[in-house]
Amino acid sequence: MTTLGEAARAVLLTPDPHAKRRAARALARGWRRGDIAHRCDVPLPDRPAWPAAPELLAPAQMPRRRKGGSERGRIAMLHALAHIEFVAIDLAVDLVGRFGGEFPRGFVDDWLGVAADEAMHFALLDRRLRALGSHYGALPAHAGLWEAAEATADDALARLAIVPMVLEARGLDVTPATVTRFRDAGDEASAKILERIYADEIRHVGAGTSWFEWLCDERQMEPRATWQSLVKARFRGSLKPPFNDSARRDAGLTQEYYAVIA
Repeated sequence: MTTLGEAARAVLLTPDPHAKRRAARALARGWRRGDIAHRCDVPLPDRPAWPAAPELLAPAQMPRRRKGGSERGRIAMLHALAHIEFVAIDLAVDLVGRFGGEFPRGFVDDWLGVAADEAMHFALLDRRLRALGSHYGALPAHAGLWEAAEATADDALARLAIVPMVLEARGLDVTPATVTRFRDAGDEASAKILERIYADEIRHVGAGTSWFEWLCDERQMEPRATWQSLVKARFRGSLKPPFNDSARRDAGLTQEYYAVIA
């Protein structure tokens, strides 16, 4: 029987975006069917395999996206979001393959569900790009999205603190305004995709917060103080308002976590 570690490694080492998203969804289905053993018994790569395109650039080298509702600007935004969702597939799979053995089966259930969601989000965004005459890989993309995984590869608690509870939570802050911008430009199709992603991301942040608190309880650590300490030590950036307090609260990430260090 294939183990969870072996299956996760296979997804991470799949470079083609569409093959990777199919592999992630197949992993989630295999786990639900009971075809995969709950063992994380193989080393995972430091970095996943990715395609030759898009070209990955440092944040300072990324072209500035035009404000407003031009089609060119909307394509650039959709492409950036598609890249985030593509990397998010690997982030969820790596979390499971690297740390899943430290948790009960419910953790794997949740995070393979997240991986399948991210694969679906990527497919929706790439399909929308193609409808607008573009595709994933047509524009450069941000090279720094995997840095948080590298910085937290040694500790599940740090990974949960940074990836879902900082990076994905930031998506909750900015997505509603992005939806409005697309809708004001008359792009209802894109707006509906982003609304679907937004609803799913609340659940993802909720899973991160819930399992972070579970692991804090296992280690007899106070969650909020521990999270604040980890963010200060492990996050290469700062928490900046405005925050979508209501969406964060729906995910269990209350102001007591982030207000004091924002």
